[in-house]
Amino acid sequence: MPDRDTNSSMNSHDDTYKCSLGSDDFILVEEVVSGRKTSTVEAVQGICLCMKQKLCKTVAMKNVRRRVPILNWLPCYTIQDGLGDIMSGVTVGLTVIPQSMAYAGLAGLPPQYGLYGSFLGAFIYTFVGSCKDVPMGPTAIVSLMTYSTLHGYGPEYATLLCFLTGVIQLAMGVCGLGIIIDFVSGPVSSGFTSAVALLIIASQIKDLIGVHGTGSSLWEMMCSLYKDIDTISYGDTVIGVGCIVFLLVLRVIAEVRIGPADPEQQSCVQKYTNKSFWLIGSIRNSIIVISCTIMSYMFISAQDEKFELPYKIIGTIPAGLPEFRLPQFTMQRNNETISFFEIMSTMKSNVVVLPLIGLLENISICKAFANGKTVDATQELLAIGLCNIGNSFVQSFPGSGSFSRSAVNNASGVRTPLGGLYTSILVIVALLFLTPYFYYIPKTCLAAVIITAVVFMVEVRVVKPIYRSKKSDLIPGMFTFFACLFLPLEIGVLFGIGLNLTSILYHAARPKISIQEYKTRAGFKYLMLTPDRCLVFPSADYVRNLVTKHSLKRDMPVVIDCSHVYGADFTAAKVIEMLTKDFSDRGQALFFYNLKPSVVDVFKGVKPKELVFYYNKKELDRLLQKSTEQRYTMLQPLLQTK
Repeated sequence: MPDRDTNSSMNSHDDTYKCSLGSDDFILVEEVVSGRKTSTVEAVQGICLCMKQKLCKTVAMKNVRRRVPILNWLPCYTIQDGLGDIMSGVTVGLTVIPQSMAYAGLAGLPPQYGLYGSFLGAFIYTFVGSCKDVPMGPTAIVSLMTYSTLHGYGPEYATLLCFLTGVIQLAMGVCGLGIIIDFVSGPVSSGFTSAVALLIIASQIKDLIGVHGTGSSLWEMMCSLYKDIDTISYGDTVIGVGCIVFLLVLRVIAEVRIGPADPEQQSCVQKYTNKSFWLIGSIRNSIIVISCTIMSYMFISAQDEKFELPYKIIGTIPAGLPEFRLPQFTMQRNNETISFFEIMSTMKSNVVVLPLIGLLENISICKAFANGKTVDATQELLAIGLCNIGNSFVQSFPGSGSFSRSAVNNASGVRTPLGGLYTSILVIVALLFLTPYFYYIPKTCLAAVIITAVVFMVEVRVVKPIYRSKKSDLIPGMFTFFACLFLPLEIGVLFGIGLNLTSILYHAARPKISIQEYKTRAGFKYLMLTPDRCLVFPSADYVRNLVTKHSLKRDMPVVIDCSHVYGADFTAAKVIEMLTKDFSDRGQALFFYNLKPSVVDVFKGVKPKELVFYYNKKELDRLLQKSTEQRYTMLQPLLQTK
């Protein structure tokens, strides 16, 4: 193998530009043989062959198993897996029934639409979902986003929104755009989640105290509540506050443990007691709703027909499963037909933002319960996209994975995604047989369920670690938080993501460059500049100005250490061409150290006047000595004239 130094030459024989290629020991050179031109028929045949190969690769069993995860775990399904899934599915079902009705109210829809969105999507996720802990259905964040999108329009708009959300998520998954979620930083996500939690709490105060409130931003909600504060219902307030207290007490009971901390050292009585405490705390929503429903039924039955209730109830809920049909793409309002495009203009940017929020919520759950495994964001996009499309056929509104129900699912000992099947069955049973009893549920009880579920979503605990780690990360997080509170929700989250991307672009445009003076063993002084990242168009001029400034100030040979430069673009190549020309015109040496072959190819594309680079530090003495001699030769006529 030839020596690396001998392969490095300072000058090229090309008259247009001078270029030192360094070592080419590991550079593959393809010989291009010119032949006849390819005909149109042959080109079409080549395209068809390429498409056929792509299709065969797509339908290969390996990819099918990747996109239909049930094929991986179902063949090895055991009785223990079944018992764990049944237990967790029933437990989650008892949680999702009251939650889904409450979240439907949060979305501005009748309670039954929450139940409609809690069975088919969960069933579909069983086949295509990659995370065993995710129970598909309505969530607090997506429900609030749905409310801000619908602007008070009917359930038909919500069903169409669900369909569009699923289609967009599915299309993003097919195109492999799950990477988009990587551009939402942790502080932005925390700021958004915390703001949404406060907005949800504010939106439920009206039902908690029995007043009529409106608004989508925090300011609008507070102003509306202030105007209606005189109409407060003391019956609703007493029931709602009492439910909140009991729900918080039951939440504490779920965390109570008696006996030794190690389960293996506990007695049978202690184990069963701890499991009972946990189960009571986990199904606390169902316990409260059932208790309030029974008391409400007994109270209403004891009164005559003319008696006016001191609290508001849900009222009649249609019994049975929803009709399976396509969403409506045109609407009738005030004897006027509203076209699909008019509906889209009404929903505005939420049609795009809501699918991303659903994905963000789902991926957060998958990462939290991944136990070190990788999370396939593309597969989750495909899964929740199919679930939302399926839910739109049963007149539901958009949904995603719920963090609170996922925690219950995981703690219940779920083994596979099949737990969602048993949750679906329980919801179907409730729709078929229990809807007459839902009539008596107090609205303030469901408001209490939502408030106690989301109050712990306010991520105050992350502020201190972010401050200790990197204080500047608090800026996009706090900006997102306040923007989501006081602006429309979709605008707030877009502003937060935009600020985060601006920060990323700023760092890309202003790379850190260390500047140091060195002396070789031969006694030659030179200036070493080391950029810490790739050279691309936002940073190219900045680097050029910095190099020019310090090279003129110190008037010595300059070396740019490219060890961290793994890529470049055309703009950077043009800047390097101008830089090498400037140095050549004033007779000052400019060398590039450890320039990657791929970057060399980019720079050579613009044919710079003189591009000199090396890979061995021992070669620097020779290059500096030669540049000194050349500069002396250039200045000698001027010295003789003087």
